[in-house]
Amino acid sequence: MLASYIFGTEERFPTTALPVAPIPEDQFRGKAATSLSVTWLGHSTALIEIEGKRILTDPVFARRVSPLPFLGPKRFYEEMPIKLETLPELDLVIISHNHYDHLDKGTIQAIHQKSRRFLVPLGIGPSLIRWGVNQEKITEMDWWDEVRIDDSLRVAATPSRHFSGRGLFDRNKTLWCSWALLGDTQRLFFSGDSGYFDGFKTIGEKYGPFDITLIECGAYSSHWAPIHMVPEESAQAHQDLKGRLMMPIHWGTFNLALHDWRDPMKRLHNAASLANMSVVTPVPGETIDNDTPPSRAAWWRTDLKSASGGPVGGQTFEKLDKQVSGRNLERM
Repeated sequence: MLASYIFGTEERFPTTALPVAPIPEDQFRGKAATSLSVTWLGHSTALIEIEGKRILTDPVFARRVSPLPFLGPKRFYEEMPIKLETLPELDLVIISHNHYDHLDKGTIQAIHQKSRRFLVPLGIGPSLIRWGVNQEKITEMDWWDEVRIDDSLRVAATPSRHFSGRGLFDRNKTLWCSWALLGDTQRLFFSGDSGYFDGFKTIGEKYGPFDITLIECGAYSSHWAPIHMVPEESAQAHQDLKGRLMMPIHWGTFNLALHDWRDPMKRLHNAASLANMSVVTPVPGETIDNDTPPSRAAWWRTDLKSASGGPVGGQTFEKLDKQVSGRNLERM
């Protein structure tokens, strides 16, 4: 792996600026929508509105994901779609596990006063308390635990196949989870990190169908098969969960593996086409609405020339499919 990392020829970083859709400061000033919507902020950080609640997943606004501020994987784009200080008041922050690309000390310290509650896997509570979060706000959860946020929304901690640790001596000292948001009229699944396993079918049977699934689709390797999915497995997980619309996460933000940075979306698009799945790939900052999802702009496949304003070139999957008809997408 070390040799591949040093001498590999993959395009692991974008060679031009990625598009980012800046979020207007007043976008979230009003009450949260009762319908289901997701605003992808990059990697596994997403702002979800469901049943009148605002929920933030795995909040990471750091420039690098590392114990050291000057080393480690660096974000592909300079500015986040929204600034920490303009984040709205949050009903809930959900953490999947304690790896640096999912749990960032600086971000937690900046937002904890804005959030009414934190739901975290077993063992993560003490870290949040050390960083200033009021202990009364924190609920630690085991797999299959459920909490009711109000009469219209339940949240369930569900299994995943991964591991935890932030240093040399704390491996697997805390739990890792996926999460199910269960409303009266809408349901969403958030995978966190996971290898493919039959637990997705169990979750789908217990809590599905899901209107939207946020499933990891990036940072994979044959060496990591037990703990990260390849895109074809991500597509299968969505089907196991009885998902309607899939939004891939954990890609296009940090260089965490040995594959080309575009490879996850090429392979996912192929798998989704074969399975007749509905997949959306928003640019960071773009909002996906459960009722009226936007055109599936393949910004990751275009000639990137702009750093803001949404999908570069505005090309949809359908237009691009015609352009590449008869060509092998894997070789693009």
